[in-house]
Amino acid sequence: MKIVIGNKPLVEVDNLSKAFDYQLFEGLNFSLWSKQSVAVMGRSGSGKSTLLHILATLQKPDSGSVKLLDFDIYTLSKREIELLRRNAIGIIFQSHYLFKGMTARENIEAATLLAGTKIDEEILEILEIKDIINKRVGDLSGGQQQRVSIARVLSKKPKIIFADEPTGNLDKETANLVIDALNQYIDRNGAALFLVTHDLEIAKRAQKIYQLENKKLLIR
Repeated sequence: MKIVIGNKPLVEVDNLSKAFDYQLFEGLNFSLWSKQSVAVMGRSGSGKSTLLHILATLQKPDSGSVKLLDFDIYTLSKREIELLRRNAIGIIFQSHYLFKGMTARENIEAATLLAGTKIDEEILEILEIKDIINKRVGDLSGGQQQRVSIARVLSKKPKIIFADEPTGNLDKETANLVIDALNQYIDRNGAALFLVTHDLEIAKRAQKIYQLENKKLLIR
């Protein structure tokens, strides 16, 4: 699978719909470009995380299409989707899912080994974790663990970052540090950020804010 960044959106959504027991959203259309960040807000149950999961190849929509890097992702084979996840997509969750018996550095190296990249020392500096990088994960605070998990994702050098409440468990200062790191990363690497958050102050750090309500994605 050859990934080429051309003069097209990194994410392109066309007429996307999804329902479970009720209709979450329908007919969604939007694009996300290189060096662009968007934040999606909405009430609990509005479908924000489901939308992120669909865009990040984790869940199929009921109808419509999603193109990542010009690949129509739900027409790809499982192997092709795995390659896209490994080489082009970074997913950040509110829970960090680190290997507790390993050091912070070993956790990050595990991701870079799969992606064929190296640890980005500048990312460690920006996230202020360079001085704890050789400590075991179990000895780190929750905020430090979350920053290690973000460094692990960014060290893969993804072209598209999907972040689901990445600052939900962080204090205000650390949350802003994390958003600084994500914004600097997409600017330096020509990447894009799709952020789901309940925090308006964090959402304002994105270039565009959407509100998911009444089954539609509206510019806020």
